[in-house]
Amino acid sequence: MTADQTSQSTSEVELLSFRLAEEEYSVDIMSVREIRGWTRATPLPHAPAHVRGVINLRGTVLPVVDLSVRLGMPPVEGDVRNVIIVVQVGTQTAGLLVDAVSDILALPRSELQTPPELAADTAHSFIEALTIVEGRMIRVLDLTAVLPDDTAEAA
Repeated sequence: MTADQTSQSTSEVELLSFRLAEEEYSVDIMSVREIRGWTRATPLPHAPAHVRGVINLRGTVLPVVDLSVRLGMPPVEGDVRNVIIVVQVGTQTAGLLVDAVSDILALPRSELQTPPELAADTAHSFIEALTIVEGRMIRVLDLTAVLPDDTAEAA
């Protein structure tokens, strides 16, 4: 690998894009551990509305977040067409329930734009960046804001 290729790879970001309703979102592929088919989650009493429940992931209890509800949209139906994207941020691991995975995108970081400041947009705090790929607007999620806070849910 040449010095040019090395500097190019650090200035690029790889994103896993997916659909929620008719909208496209993405997460940094480095935070994705795996993509699983739909698994019915076991509901937990007193869990926030966006936490669908938990699933058993090879002996580990994994919370499943209905990303549509978390972003203020109607819930994902939960059927065989849906997938759970298992993500990890720091020591926290969770499943994100989405309609379908779309693509893996490799983009220059320079193509990521900061979202505009919109006080009325409740989902704004979950959006880290925006990008346009082949005429499609893709929102890049800030997973630290999206994932349930362990301390708040334990209370």
